Amino acid sequence: MKRQKRDRLERARTRGYQAGVSGRAKENCPYNDFDAKGHWLGGWRDAMEDRSSGLFIR
Repeated sequence: MKRQKRDRLERARTRGYQAGVSGRAKENCPYNDFDAKGHWLGGWRDAMEDRSSGLFIR
């Protein structure tokens, strides 16, 4: 059971990262669950940091 939960949260983080790279706003988070939303926002923040450091062309 723990593996399924971790996979779900890791998937939320990956989707948040992809959203951040594409320039979507953090208000567009599709998750209502507190844990999943936190992981999505963590991925989104990582993507924003990577974009500001110049890893991705806007």
